[in-house]
Amino acid sequence: MGDMRKGCVVGILVLGIVAITAVLGWILFPRVVAALPAQVRLYLPEEVIRAASTPLPTALPAPAFTPQSVALIPTLALPTSTPSPTPTIPATYTAVFPHTETQIPTSEAPTPITDNRLPITPTPTPSPPHPGVFAALTLSPPPPAHRITGLAVIAQRFNNCGPANLTINLAYYGHRVDQLDVAAQMRPQYEDRNVTPWELATYVNEQTPLRASVFSGGDLDTLKRLIAAGYPVVIEKGYEPNDWQGWMGHYLTLIGYDDATQQFTSLDTFLGPWDSSGRAESYDYISTYWQHFNNVFYVVYPPEQADTVLALLPPALTNPLTMWQQAAEVAQAETIANPANAYAWFNLGASLTELGHLTGDQSYFANAAAAFDQARTIGLPWRMLWYQFWPYEAYLAVERADDVLTLANATLSSGGGQEEAYYYRGLAYLAQGNPAQARLDFEQAVNWNPTFTAVQEALAAMR
Repeated sequence: MGDMRKGCVVGILVLGIVAITAVLGWILFPRVVAALPAQVRLYLPEEVIRAASTPLPTALPAPAFTPQSVALIPTLALPTSTPSPTPTIPATYTAVFPHTETQIPTSEAPTPITDNRLPITPTPTPSPPHPGVFAALTLSPPPPAHRITGLAVIAQRFNNCGPANLTINLAYYGHRVDQLDVAAQMRPQYEDRNVTPWELATYVNEQTPLRASVFSGGDLDTLKRLIAAGYPVVIEKGYEPNDWQGWMGHYLTLIGYDDATQQFTSLDTFLGPWDSSGRAESYDYISTYWQHFNNVFYVVYPPEQADTVLALLPPALTNPLTMWQQAAEVAQAETIANPANAYAWFNLGASLTELGHLTGDQSYFANAAAAFDQARTIGLPWRMLWYQFWPYEAYLAVERADDVLTLANATLSSGGGQEEAYYYRGLAYLAQGNPAQARLDFEQAVNWNPTFTAVQEALAAMR
């Protein structure tokens, strides 16, 4: 009997220890996963990461419009001006967003971009593009196939597809630099998850003799036209290597295409092949996953060839105002065609946010916030805000700081979007009247990336 009682006591103690261990493990599980090196976390099942992270929350309140609504884009009245015989594109476009600063520099006066972040204050409406030659220009269709030679693929270091693809393009023009040296300029913290196309263009324009320009709302014909003229093109796109790892963002250099096979040829820094023969990706695949990043692309070129590159672009892309207007209209049409497409709603929100900053029209921000609500309600990948930050902008502009805090906290818990998430969370705390917490977040952002100029300015303004 004594042995039985003793065995019961031992059994209860063992069960108690197991239960306590399980509870502690459950409590500490997110911290343990978060403390793992990024190289290890990358190979954990997506469900493990999701279980250890705060999920990207759906929108509350629900969107204020139905998916069938078409009255989202306010009428954009462009001021009139006397046509110029040739288009005049500023060396850099000075606006609140870096996304609108990377228009093609003129060959006469290339001016480097100095700010690569996202201030909030609106600016006056910019001048429209001059109609002139390019407004009436009908671009010739690209030839049925072309392949650029003389490029060598580079195997990216961990989480370094942005700098790796950039070095491929710089080397094509004879400017050789190591991908880690490029990364050190933009993501000094090894754990930093992303560099934007605009940051990459800033590096080219400020640190090299070459030039780079970024555009959103591209199409396949534009990619082909640039390739056929001998310019490799870098796109940012969604990427799902497998169900195990889930969705993420990825850069890809396109160097060829063939209408007969309906395929692009790419140099993939993650998948290879490593003999530089190129990897075939179907037009449908590129169209589907490129949409996840609003069809953004950038081109590197010698400064004296700026006019040549300009002539290869659709007229709408040669001015930020018309570029984002067109991108918004395309995204809106896609939401009508497929109301369940969260990426189309996200792209609509991004484009409207840019238009709000360019025009100072508050209704753009209200519609952008509603579009982001719809995207979140449908469901976005949990890594989405590692790469794209427009929801923070739109919600701050319509005084929804709570949403910014919710999204930033969820993003930081998943291990991504580090300096940007801290920066926007700091702005949200400022909007709520909590400067002490805002300062802590701004300092965290600077610790992650000392080159983050907007957060340095925010800290200076608090002194």
